[in-house]
Amino acid sequence: MKLPRDLRGDDLAKKLAIYGYIVTRQSGSHMRLTTQSEGEHHLTIPAYRSIPVDILDSVIGDVASHRKVKKSVIIDELFR
Repeated sequence: MKLPRDLRGDDLAKKLAIYGYIVTRQSGSHMRLTTQSEGEHHLTIPAYRSIPVDILDSVIGDVASHRKVKKSVIIDELFR
């Protein structure tokens, strides 16, 4: 599955809630998300209107690494 090209930062934050991520702070155009699921983990994502694909790929890779699964699993769960 291809990554979406028009995903907003706040929409990504909502999708990541299925893994327990919540917005813990926002500074300017970036949001800090934290989860306690499977150990504490922090992400910083841009609050842009459209997240660049390379940044989205990096965020998904970070989530996959924390959860110890392949990126394709995260992509399927978030965007199917």
